[in-house]
Amino acid sequence: MKRKPTTSDDSAELRRRAEARLNERKIVKQSDFSTQRLFHELEVHRIELEMQNAELQKTRDELEVSLEKITDLYDFAPVGYFSIDESGVILDANLKSAALLGVERSRLINRSLLLFVEQKSGPILMSFLKNVLAEPKDQECEALLKKGEGTFWAVFRATSAVCPVGARRWCRVAFGDITARKQVEEAQRRLEDMADTNLGLNREIVRRQTVEQNLKKSEQNQGRLLEQARHMQGQLRHLSHQILQAQEEERLRISRDLHDEIAQTLVGINVQLATLTREAEGGPKGLQQKIARTQQMVEKSVEKVHQFARKLRPALLDDLGLIPALQAFMNSFTKQTGVRTGLTAFAAVERLDTSKRTVLFRVAQEALANVARHAQASRVEVILQKLPDGICMIIKDDGKSFQVNHVMHGEGSKHLGLLGMRERLDMVSGSFEVESIPGKGTTITAKIPIGTAARAAR
Repeated sequence: MKRKPTTSDDSAELRRRAEARLNERKIVKQSDFSTQRLFHELEVHRIELEMQNAELQKTRDELEVSLEKITDLYDFAPVGYFSIDESGVILDANLKSAALLGVERSRLINRSLLLFVEQKSGPILMSFLKNVLAEPKDQECEALLKKGEGTFWAVFRATSAVCPVGARRWCRVAFGDITARKQVEEAQRRLEDMADTNLGLNREIVRRQTVEQNLKKSEQNQGRLLEQARHMQGQLRHLSHQILQAQEEERLRISRDLHDEIAQTLVGINVQLATLTREAEGGPKGLQQKIARTQQMVEKSVEKVHQFARKLRPALLDDLGLIPALQAFMNSFTKQTGVRTGLTAFAAVERLDTSKRTVLFRVAQEALANVARHAQASRVEVILQKLPDGICMIIKDDGKSFQVNHVMHGEGSKHLGLLGMRERLDMVSGSFEVESIPGKGTTITAKIPIGTAARAAR
């Protein structure tokens, strides 16, 4: 590194140069040595002053050129420059700052910067200046400035200046117009908001489409359920009609049976008693025979009454249980129809409550009645099985088959027995299945849950 010359070195160099210049002028020697010496010193000093003045002039010219360049750079910089004191007064400003604010530079000097700042940005800017003066580092803030009737956004960057002790503190501030950037940021924010809104709208559209699809499915399901309800209502109406019709037919049959059998037997008894009365007047001959015939007619009437009672409600079911009742009914069925029957059961079935045993008996009773009316079978098997969660009764015959769906769901079905069996099993949360295969006959399966399975079925 080149050593910086000291003041003594400069003086010596200046004197050397002055003496050299003086020698070049060939000064006339004086006779008096002291006078000559004094004159020589004065000439040297004068030349030194001339040379110093020339150098100072040169330096001043260079400084003026540099100052002009710096001033041009300062005034025509692409950003505005302020020198601002701690109270916010503008000490100096370049031309760009005046152009940005839309005023002449002379109207900026010694005026408060807050006059050119929007009210809401004033506290922000003053806090910024306070922080700049408190900490010797570059800082930045944004503020909304006034320009004529309008406003624009500016970014301020500042650093505190080095001030002598006791002097007024100030800082250098550069600022530029960032309105375009703010507009871009605002546009970007709006785009993001619109994107979020569009995303929300898309989600809402998807949600509404899902709801619409669910509503359509619901409407379809509702339509199907309505159709099923109408179909079931029709079935129930048809079932009610058939029940009423069956009740009327049963009443008619009981009425005819009472009229044709019980009434005629009683009339016969009455005739026999009248005859006995007349014959008793004539003598006891043949009286015992007629009394015996009358007793037979009474016994026959009592048996008919018992048959009617058994058909309405078998006493064995209440007195002895399901298995004896089924066995007695199936024996009677074989005597009446000639169809062979077989019963397979287990003793624990009698632990069922009365309502469930009654349902099983009525299902078997109705199934065998259907066999007698329609199947033309030669044998019927009734099997009672124990399941892990209930009781299963299977009734199989080897008679004619039929179309199960048509019978169970078809309009105008006259097979009231199957519908009645299903309804009875529904009352105890049971299930009912019918399988009819050509050449193999028909199988009816009735299941009744017990314990936990029965509570879950409810």
